[in-house]
Amino acid sequence: MLKAGIVGLPNVGKSTLFNAITKAEALAANYPFATIEPNVGIVFVQDKRLDVLAQKYKPKKVVPTAYEFIDIAGLVRGASKGEGLGNQFLSHIREVDAICQVVRCFDDENVTHVDGKVDPIRDIETIKIELNLADIESIEKRIQRLEKKVKTKSKEAIQEQELLKHIKDTLDKNESPRLLDFTEEELKIIKNFNLLTMKPMIYIANVAEEGLHEPEKNPHYQNVLSYAKQEKTEVVLISAQVEMEIASLQPEEQLTFLEAYGLEKSGLNEVIEKSYDLLGLKTYFTAGEPEVRAWTFKNGMKAPQCAGIIHSDFERGFIKAETLAYDDLIKYGTPQVAKENGRVRLEGKDYVVKDGDIMLFRFNV
Repeated sequence: MLKAGIVGLPNVGKSTLFNAITKAEALAANYPFATIEPNVGIVFVQDKRLDVLAQKYKPKKVVPTAYEFIDIAGLVRGASKGEGLGNQFLSHIREVDAICQVVRCFDDENVTHVDGKVDPIRDIETIKIELNLADIESIEKRIQRLEKKVKTKSKEAIQEQELLKHIKDTLDKNESPRLLDFTEEELKIIKNFNLLTMKPMIYIANVAEEGLHEPEKNPHYQNVLSYAKQEKTEVVLISAQVEMEIASLQPEEQLTFLEAYGLEKSGLNEVIEKSYDLLGLKTYFTAGEPEVRAWTFKNGMKAPQCAGIIHSDFERGFIKAETLAYDDLIKYGTPQVAKENGRVRLEGKDYVVKDGDIMLFRFNV
């Protein structure tokens, strides 16, 4: 299951957003460190294709794919040195696949700011510096541990050390290593370091309710957009308060509510979609009378690996994958008619699974 950590300085709207997206009652209080333990919430990912498949296959149950949000307590300046509850926060961030950084883009004298004044770029820089410092410390320790192996002329150790030094040089300049060009081999090595600054990041610009209509008039939001462009980072515009209201409505009421704000989808759905794109994730389906189910896979995965997502036995004993493209199902109306027109294929071990594939795995263990 995809894990995303919601981070930000205290009082930027993190816990309000978390309450909205999980309908949980995390403590949302107007003071720093209201959140100490990370709150975890599971959100089912909305996918209209699942509804269509349910109409076609008439299953007993429908199972969407899920997304785990972790509300991580507010970071403050000095977190990498243990300020606030720094080390604890940083360890929680290491566990996630993607970081969703909530940035306050609204002025409200009733909601205090930890630095006394709303300045989203300063907030982003504060968190960036703390993540950088934490990674520099772990890189320095790793380089020290490699010294003995480097002296023995170990090719792997030399390559790893050079890579670490290159990343450290970038961090020393307060630049993002996510913007560096790495080879596939280098990325495999880097993955073992579990660096905070290499995790995919999305900025969630939290505006006041009235700010959703004309974001171009919000200087805080415009500053975030300019900064994010330089960092090659996606920005999602939300109002945490509006997301709270959406969460309390029934699905059919939500559509009417969104239309009133001129929105096609909720901020949450946009965060999920952007996260999927960021992590290179796609969805395939299994469909039949017992259940219709969505499965998340990494773009580029082959049929046996996707089968293994369901169960390791499916991958170990993989024979073939009976495959029907979602678009072909829509075109021909039913699985049977699609099959009669030769659109159901038997794919082997080298088949690269496509987004929207409806699959039945044949295996023998």
